[in-house]
Amino acid sequence: MRLPFPYEEKSLLTRVSQGDENAFGILFHTYHNKLGAYILKLTESFPITQEIVQDVFLTIWQHRATLEDISRFEPYLFVIARNRAFNCLKQMARERLRQEEWANHLQDEPDAVYVESWDGYKTLIDQAISQLPPQQKKVYQLHNQQNMGYPDIAMQMGLSATTVKKHMSLALRKIRDYVSSHMDPVSILFLLCLHSIL
Repeated sequence: MRLPFPYEEKSLLTRVSQGDENAFGILFHTYHNKLGAYILKLTESFPITQEIVQDVFLTIWQHRATLEDISRFEPYLFVIARNRAFNCLKQMARERLRQEEWANHLQDEPDAVYVESWDGYKTLIDQAISQLPPQQKKVYQLHNQQNMGYPDIAMQMGLSATTVKKHMSLALRKIRDYVSSHMDPVSILFLLCLHSIL
């Protein structure tokens, strides 16, 4: 893909590496449609594609200081995007498997209150996550929804691994506190017992 005249890739990457937001905008507008089409073929989901494209360019911006060392930007960009997409697809597959296992388990249980308790539990968790501070929320989502390890999260967010662990610990504590304060004791006990046997 050719950059719009009069821009040359190497000089544009240099400008981005120095924090030039206009140059980054040119880079984004040059590649985002083609990148989106590529990711859409892999994920077959517009919302996931949009999230991955945004995440990839956020990563590029956060690690812009390394761009001067990139000899060919497009292959570099697409490798990052492919890895993000595959991680996302693996996470989705694991989630589908967990849901199938849960559904199979429920078929053996006649009491419909279990479904209500589980759905309520998941809703509470989603509510708790939505109320987390931005950094804690991002760390939690990257770790639990994209299956990223602490070192990768630290690199992507420009934080130390220790800070990432601290954010994760605080996020989990806030989620537990929120859920426990919004559920009745019987439902909490049921879910704890069920979790221990699955």
